[in-house]
Amino acid sequence: MQKTALPLIACLLAFAVAATHAQTLWKWRDASGQMHIGDTPPPPGTPAKDIVGGPSGGLAPRLVAPASAAANAAPAAASAGETALDRKKKAAEQEKAAKDKADREALAAKNEAIRKDNCTNAQNYATGLQSGIRMARINANGEREVLDDAARADELKRAQAAVAANCGPAAPAGQ
Repeated sequence: MQKTALPLIACLLAFAVAATHAQTLWKWRDASGQMHIGDTPPPPGTPAKDIVGGPSGGLAPRLVAPASAAANAAPAAASAGETALDRKKKAAEQEKAAKDKADREALAAKNEAIRKDNCTNAQNYATGLQSGIRMARINANGEREVLDDAARADELKRAQAAVAANCGPAAPAGQ
């Protein structure tokens, strides 16, 4: 008897869990005749004849909404065709769009800070080149060479181009 009691109890427990789960499912047809099965009750305004099953296994009694809830019924009626999954998807899409927008704004702010720093550096370099003081640079061989007038003019042109690129109006996104 001990050997059969444990499997019997396990089967009864499994049936109880299945019965509890089956009681939480709703089945109804929408206005277009499509069958819906879910854990949420049908939207308000669904005729009783279209409710196939509810938590009690058949038709569940529908509570009448108080008059104060009539104002809340308009948004619910507008989204009556919208399922819980659709609402979750829409919320996830809105959250993703908001995150993407915040990321783009953060990237734009970071790029603007880099651009301002580049502008300041280019202006300082151009000012140094125009001052006429002796300047040197490191060549490809790692040697220090002093700039003559022609090299200074070339460097000044490059510095002015950098100033124009970084200190002018902000470039549109994507460029």
